[in-house]
Amino acid sequence: MRIAAAAGGAYRGVFAESRLAPLLSRPQPVRRTGFDLDLSILDRREEAEDVVSLVLGDVDGRPLPSWVPGAHVDVFLPSGRQRQYSLCGDPADRRAYRVAVRRIPGGEGGSAEVHGLRVGDPVRVRGPRNAFSLVDAGSYLFVAGGIGITPILPMVRETERRGRPWRLVYRGRSRASMPFLRELAHYGPAAVDVRTDDVTGRPDLATILPLAEPGAAVYLCGPPALTDGAWRMLRDIDPAASLHTERFSPLPVVGGRPFRIRLARSGVTVDVAGEETALAAVRRALPGVAYSCRQGFCGTCKTRVLDGRVEHRDRTLTARERQDAMLLCVSRASGSLVLDL
Repeated sequence: MRIAAAAGGAYRGVFAESRLAPLLSRPQPVRRTGFDLDLSILDRREEAEDVVSLVLGDVDGRPLPSWVPGAHVDVFLPSGRQRQYSLCGDPADRRAYRVAVRRIPGGEGGSAEVHGLRVGDPVRVRGPRNAFSLVDAGSYLFVAGGIGITPILPMVRETERRGRPWRLVYRGRSRASMPFLRELAHYGPAAVDVRTDDVTGRPDLATILPLAEPGAAVYLCGPPALTDGAWRMLRDIDPAASLHTERFSPLPVVGGRPFRIRLARSGVTVDVAGEETALAAVRRALPGVAYSCRQGFCGTCKTRVLDGRVEHRDRTLTARERQDAMLLCVSRASGSLVLDL
């Protein structure tokens, strides 16, 4: 066991903590696994109305695994809830990870629990991993809605470092509700265009997407009201541009048909409606079933399939895993399934 622990420490020293880490351990577009880290809250700040930022680090000051803009971490809260938060600090700072969380009134409790954390509290973190990578492009248009600014902040910093043309359109209900405005102010109003609902009205992508230079990389992060329809709209405006999005809410069920699930260990059968996910249906019978992203990439709701043919809609499982497992949050079935639950 001592030999295994030493080998693990050596691996982490070379592949995660050395200057060679970015070359030897390049981040993948989607990873379900990562380092499990027991960290502590080093700093806590109120960034805007109902938005708090937490700085997480090792109590002994050991460097953390490297990351690149767009990465996020899984945070395991004291209640057992698992939530994903974008890293919004500086990737060059290996001493700490910064995340920011907006309190969601009437939500499922994760954001309220984060707001109750204090400096010195222990927090377990898994990651980092990246499903929202910053591609190499000649120019960039960043569009952020509210707390969607969190993955965009490191992208802006990196794009500025590269010396590439960029512009950020930052939307929010009001300036008081928008975190990190002071941090963005030094880039100037020509680069950072702040638009608020109380001044300019609701967001309108038709007036924002044309701001991108021809062939630009366009990054959108925010609520569905900001991102819905962006693919079609950008294709019509600039077919050479590339669109990259990250959303906060679960993916809508498209083309779903009703099916039935039998929970083998529980002896319960649940019906899945055409417009709902298998996860939602299963949680009616088993509220404790774990989940996190609800978008098919984190793997938290991976479940063993004992019988039936799965219609896989995830972006994570390998071909071998799909032979006897599924992600409940997105995948479905054309008939009936038997799950090991």
